[in-house]
Amino acid sequence: MRVIELSEYGGPEVLRLAERPEPEVAPGRVRVRVAASTINPVDQAVRAGVMGEFPKPLVLGWDLAGTVIEETEGFHAGQRVVGMVPMYADRQGTYAEVVSAEPGWLAPLPEDADLVAAATIPLNALTASQALDLLDVHSGQRLLVTGASGGVGGYAVQLAARSGIDVVAVASAGDEDYVAGLGAKEVSADLPGQRVDAVLDAGNTGTSLIGAVRDGGVFIAVVPQGVPGAERGIRTDWVQVKPDAARLRDLVTAGLRTRIADVLPLVDAAEAHRRAAARGLRGKLVLRVSRG
Repeated sequence: MRVIELSEYGGPEVLRLAERPEPEVAPGRVRVRVAASTINPVDQAVRAGVMGEFPKPLVLGWDLAGTVIEETEGFHAGQRVVGMVPMYADRQGTYAEVVSAEPGWLAPLPEDADLVAAATIPLNALTASQALDLLDVHSGQRLLVTGASGGVGGYAVQLAARSGIDVVAVASAGDEDYVAGLGAKEVSADLPGQRVDAVLDAGNTGTSLIGAVRDGGVFIAVVPQGVPGAERGIRTDWVQVKPDAARLRDLVTAGLRTRIADVLPLVDAAEAHRRAAARGLRGKLVLRVSRG
C-alpha cells in the first residue's frame, strides 16, 4: 500500500511517498481502507520537529474517512466509517491507504455522507466538543472563540451556539458572514471591548488573551504552550483531545458545517503541507487517499 512517510524533520519536502505492507488482520482491530484524510496543524508541527522526538519513519495523519475491509469488532465489511488515530499510534497515521484502528477510534458514517467532508470532522470536532466540556459554559453566558473560521473554532462556534451560549467570534477579515452563519452573535477581527465569561483560544492568539476573561472565568487553549498563568481566579487549561466513538457518532450526524479549501491526491501531500504553511486558506485541505 502507499503511505506518506516522514523519515527526518524539516519542511514539506521531507514527506515522501513510500510502499508498506498492509497491516495484517489482528484481534481487537479494525482494518479501514482510507478514502480521505486531512492536513492539520499538529501534522505540520510534528513534521517540522517542534513536537519532540517520534520514532521514525513515521506516517502522519489523524483523520480518516473510509470503508471497513472485513467484518470485525461490531463493524461489517464495506461499512463507511470516520475516525481519529491518536498521535500516530504504532507510527501509523492516516496518510496511508489502509489503517489498522481500535474500534473505539471509529464511528459509523451514514451511507449518503460525503467521505471527503466527513474526513474533516474527527480531530477538529472532537477537540471543539471536549474543549466545551472543559469550559463548562452555559446558556446565556458569553464565550469568546478565536480562530472561529478555522477547523476547531468553526465547530466550537456551532456547538456552543446550539447550546444557547452567546458566542463572540474572532475571525479573519472576509469571514464575518460565514462565521455569523455558524451561529456567532458577534463577529469581529478584533477582541471585544467587554470581558467575557470564557475564552476558547482555537486560533492560538496567545496567553495575553486572558485579559479578555472576567474575574473567575475560564480560559482554554488548544496547545499547552498557550495556557496562561492563572490570575484573578480564572481557571486555565488546555484540551488534550481523546478518541470518543460515541461522541464522534453524534458529531457526524449533527449536520455541522465544514469548509474545504481543496482536495489533493495522496501523492501531493508535500504540496498540501506547503499550502497549509503559507496560511490564508479558507477551509481544510483534504488528501484523497485511495486510488479507487
